[in-house]
Parts: sequence; structure tokens; C-alpha cells
Amino acid sequence: MAFPQSLRGIRILDLSLNLAGPFAGQILADLGASVIKVERPGAGDPARAWAPPAWGEDGTLFLCANRGKRSLALDLDTGEGRGVLDALLAQADVLIQAFRPDVAERFGLTEALLRPRFPALVFCDVVAYNPESDAAGRPGYDPLLQAHAGLLAVNGPVGGPPVRVGTSVVDLGTGMWGALGVLSALRSRDQDGRGSHVRISLEDTAMTWMAYHLQGALATGRAPEPMGTGLGMICPYGAFPAVDGYLMIAAAHDALFRRLCDALDLDALASDPELRTNPGRVNHRARVEAEVARATQRFPRAVLEALLVEAGVPCAQVRDALEVARDPTVQRAFFRAEPHPAIPGYRAAAFPVVIRGERAPHTSPPPSVGEQSDTILQALRDGADPWAILSER
Repeated sequence: MAFPQSLRGIRILDLSLNLAGPFAGQILADLGASVIKVERPGAGDPARAWAPPAWGEDGTLFLCANRGKRSLALDLDTGEGRGVLDALLAQADVLIQAFRPDVAERFGLTEALLRPRFPALVFCDVVAYNPESDAAGRPGYDPLLQAHAGLLAVNGPVGGPPVRVGTSVVDLGTGMWGALGVLSALRSRDQDGRGSHVRISLEDTAMTWMAYHLQGALATGRAPEPMGTGLGMICPYGAFPAVDGYLMIAAAHDALFRRLCDALDLDALASDPELRTNPGRVNHRARVEAEVARATQRFPRAVLEALLVEAGVPCAQVRDALEVARDPTVQRAFFRAEPHPAIPGYRAAAFPVVIRGERAPHTSPPPSVGEQSDTILQALRDGADPWAILSER
């Protein structure tokens, strides 16, 4: 059976910029929704210029969050632009916006202004900080929220400076929560006919990613410190050196530790009564990790991986992005070729959820700025349905 396009017929206006809001819109597009992305005339979404790296005319950060959408270039500072937006809002099911509160007020895009006019609209409001926060109203970017929530303080090498998580986990996570909130609001509207205000914040997402660290700090009165690739409550658990790189090893319980010791001939560790349980190994972390590292660095990475896989010890080679992108399995199952009118050999990350044994089908590549403006504006002038016209193309 084919992947279910469960949101087919749902019409979404995506006024968001950068990464969090656009990623939410892309998730909904992958599920079958029709999404019109509204951008400023000219440069469009600032994320287009976040490069290098770029592929074609746009930065890869923009490309990863805007497939399946149609672009309308619209100047919301003009009466004409706001008139077009109103006409589209009258037909839309969902609005995604991420303007600062003062900008949203200027454009008439607040819950208080929209709800009386569009009672069935699902309004997804992406903000940096909660309104209750001391930082409410301030601009927010992924690393700022990583700092604010403590992520920077638990990331990086032991005893080293704070380090940003190497991908935009707060932005992407906020997009995921946004899509989930929209789905819940649409389900509620099916039941009572009323639209909802869905608020998602970078702050809430960052705090959610820190949940077990925050609970641990409350429970113990101590702040966790950065541990590189390790985890404070499990040992051995981290990236260990090989001849030609590193292997991540996750000996997450006592039986796995014994298998690791058997595979690497670490008889002294295996027989030490102080190391028989995970809490004991955590308390003697330095010794355990040093002994495991002395054993692993004798092997090439692939040989070490094969040895531990055979022993039933969870492990994985630490690969760089080029190794991953060139992996035939990744290219076949996840990072797939998609037709693009301007980029030969274009590839994009697939929607990660598999339903009925299928991934979401290819939709359309990220649009150029205002690529569908003429079609959308002409449809509105003719009293036609722009979403229906776009879905036919």
C-alpha cells in the first residue's frame, strides 16, 4: 500500500523564516498538505543566503527545510500585500509564522487579531522564548537557546570550553514539535470545528532536550559537566581510539561489559569485583576508559567494529559527513535522488517516518523566490482557488 497522504486537502500558509518554522511546514508538506511559502520580494527567506555550502543558488540549510512548497513573493509592508494575505487566509487551514511580537502586531498576525476573523484557522506561532520568560521578545537563534538551556555546558571535551551541538537541534526540534502541534489542532478542529493557537518556542524545545540533565541537577544539587562522547551514568560508553579513527562503544549494561572485556582480552577488568556493576564502573571511570582505550587502539576501525559486532557489543564507526553521504545504503534508503530543474544530481534527505512500508513520495524541490507568484495572484484575481491550481502542476 502507498504512503498515506493524510493531509491532502489541507492548505497551509508558511510565513516563517530561517529553519524552525520552515521545517515544520516541510513535515506537513511531506504528509500531503499544500503549502504556500510567503517570502519578501528579492532575497526571500534569509536562510537562502546562509552559505557556503550552497547547491545551486541556495544554501543547503534552506534546501533541507523547504521542499514541497510553492513560493509567493509578497511585501507585507504594503496594503496590497496585506490584502493578498487576507485573501489567502480566508482559504487557509493553517498559518505558520515566526515574526517578533512587534512585527506580528504590525502585520496583523496575532492570535487576538486573527481569531475573530478566521475562527477555524490553526495558528502556529513560532517564538524564541516563552512569554513568561525574562528573555521574552528577544531574538533567538539555535546556539543562543543551546546556551540558555545548558546544552552548551554539557557538550564538548572533558574540562574544555562550551561547545555547540554540531547541528541545529533546537531549530529542527522546534519544527518537529510545531508539526505535531498542528496535527493535534487539526484533529481537534475535526471534532469541534474550532481553530486553535499552537505556540512553540525554541526555549521549550531546548529545555526538553535537557530534561534528564535538569532532573539530575535537581536531584543531586550538582550540574553535569561535559564528557565528550561519554554519558555520566554509563561506563564504558563513548568513542574510543582505533588506528585510523574512532569507534563509538555502548556497553550499556553489565552483560555487555563482560562481552567487551572478553572480546578485547581485558581479563583484569572483567574479574575486578569493583567493576562488576555499572555504578562501580561509573565510580572508576578513568581506569575503565583508559584500559579499554589501550586495547582498542591496537585495531583499525573496521576490524575493531567487526570484532565487537561479532561479540554482540553495540558499536559504530565515527564517520564524517562525506562518508555518510556516500554510503550506498544511505543513498538508496534515505538520502535519495530527486529531480530538480536547476541542479543536476540533486539529492535530499527523505521524510524519516515509514508508514505501510513506504516513505513519503517525492513532492517538489524547494522553490525559487516567488516562483509561483504569478499563478497565485492570477488565481486570486480570477476568484479561483490557488491551492487547487498549484496542486495540478
